[in-house]
Amino acid sequence: MKLSAFGFELPDELLSEYPAENRDESKLMVIDRAKGTIEHKMFKDIIDYFDEGDVMVLNNTKVFPARLYGNKEKTGARIEVFLLRELNEEQRLWDVLVDPARKIRIGNKLYFGEDESLVAEVIDNTTSRGRTLRFLYDGSYTDFRKKLRDLGETPLPKYIKREVEAEDEDRYQTIYAKHEGAVAAPTAGMHFSKHLLKRLEIKGVDFAEVTLHVGLGTFNPVEVEDLSKHKMDSEELIIEEKATVTINQAKSQKKRICAVGTTVMRSLETAVSSQHTLNTHQGWTNKFIFPPHEFSIANCMITNFHLPKSTLLMMISAFMGHDLMKEAYKVAIEEKYKFYSYGDAMLII
Repeated sequence: MKLSAFGFELPDELLSEYPAENRDESKLMVIDRAKGTIEHKMFKDIIDYFDEGDVMVLNNTKVFPARLYGNKEKTGARIEVFLLRELNEEQRLWDVLVDPARKIRIGNKLYFGEDESLVAEVIDNTTSRGRTLRFLYDGSYTDFRKKLRDLGETPLPKYIKREVEAEDEDRYQTIYAKHEGAVAAPTAGMHFSKHLLKRLEIKGVDFAEVTLHVGLGTFNPVEVEDLSKHKMDSEELIIEEKATVTINQAKSQKKRICAVGTTVMRSLETAVSSQHTLNTHQGWTNKFIFPPHEFSIANCMITNFHLPKSTLLMMISAFMGHDLMKEAYKVAIEEKYKFYSYGDAMLII
């Protein structure tokens, strides 16, 4: 498959700037791969497609407020700093993106907060991900992290042009988020409300949790026509034994195993054993799934509608078949489904 096979015209008005009023009331497109059918539902109707013993696999990562605004020493120029990854807790070292990047040099100091109580120094200008900063902070590590949290704002994707609002802190997060570490939300899971999870539980659906700390690499544009030459950034992944037991048991009983989101699908496909069961995992993954790909664990997935030529769209194509994916996206545009992070959802069975 080539990059050009994943292009399509997406009208700007279909990029969703705000979440649905209620989490579980976004639109839901249901695609049956075996029958090749497309249905239109609401997200809360998802319960009709699952039975006792089926498993939903959730990514319980939590988004931290990764976007900071500071000022450069001397010039006072406003600089946006996007925290990507903590490199060293003791030394307060972080990989970051800075904007505008051309104004920042090694040795420059940046000041954050109205009282300029947080200072960072640029110590490396050449990392593949942007810059490395050392935060100069004398307090405890706990106080330092609290300071970052207080000064940071919810890292909404760049396509959302409006200011961050109070509700974003809650809505750009799943309700089951537990382990802080993501700089972007696993957005398929944001459609679940407490009420819907409870109804699924009462119906006998089981849940398994994995932790994949979503980085910006997921959204990096693919710039090579030959997809096999694209390299994904590594992201931290933890799959504990409790999840593997639940999932492998359901697999042995031929139950429905639903990956809630592309991050979960990547997690599961990273940790497949030679017997096509799920292993525990503690480490990193840079798994890139594109057609053709033989999926080993999940036989069903929930996902949002993705941007043209994105790695996420390539995974969907691999899972549902390229022609059916193209047809579904054509219908989604005709029916005015909302795309991307705050957009509508798709269930592929």
